[in-house]
Amino acid sequence: MRPVPTCILSSGQAPQALHGHALDSYVQIGSLSKTLTGTALAQLATKGVVQLDAPVEQFLPVPPGTGITLEHLAQHTSGLPRLPPRVKRRDPYAAFDHAALQAVLQRLNTLTTAAPGQIEEYSNLGYAILGAALTAAAGMSYQDMLDHYVLAPLNITEVTSTPPPDRRLHSRGLFGRPRRPWTMSGAILPAGGLWATPRATADLVTALLVERKLGEPALSWQRASTLLWHNGATGDTSVFAGAMPDSRWVLIHRLTGQADRTDELGIKLLQQAAPRACAES
Repeated sequence: MRPVPTCILSSGQAPQALHGHALDSYVQIGSLSKTLTGTALAQLATKGVVQLDAPVEQFLPVPPGTGITLEHLAQHTSGLPRLPPRVKRRDPYAAFDHAALQAVLQRLNTLTTAAPGQIEEYSNLGYAILGAALTAAAGMSYQDMLDHYVLAPLNITEVTSTPPPDRRLHSRGLFGRPRRPWTMSGAILPAGGLWATPRATADLVTALLVERKLGEPALSWQRASTLLWHNGATGDTSVFAGAMPDSRWVLIHRLTGQADRTDELGIKLLQQAAPRACAES
């Protein structure tokens, strides 16, 4: 069996590139993008541009009275379903462009399955709407907002929705041909469409979760006891990032859609790593 190209960076070891997975090539990070959208929300709130409890209709053309706030969207408690309408199995978000998002917004009150704040249901649709609300509030494109409020303050580059084609790393299929990645540069971008180098992603993990250069971690990070983590997966990629309070941290990116196995590897490495006073990147 051909080994899965894997990149691992963690606090217990020097950065590693396994099976040719280069640290300076761009890879899709899937839903790890949500942590950057959530961090942008936190920074906009800190600077007074938005309030966490602001209703979504303050920024977007949705029916009044949905009760959905920015905080609900960030915490997956908006009552919205996991996926936008009419998602297909192959390249599922290709058709979910900004026109499709506008159509969803106009009937947002008909899509909720529970009242806001009642239950937690992981929602890519919710994060697409959150990203749209934040860009409207900031008066910038999503990439410009991310650069201004998150990446530039951390002095991190190599995170983008449009990486140079010659630096993109793809999984390979029959006869070694590169597989076509999912199209996620449209309205779904804030939920899962970013590309980043493993090097830059590791810098983000340590800056946001270990050094906490932008304050407390955003609401978008998942919490399991003292572990802060998030994962992501597209058609042929999967990623896991996490950190413990004692400065242990890990980032794994694999060119495979086997997300459960990627999560398992991340947890195992965190358990094996020795606590450190500071993390390496």
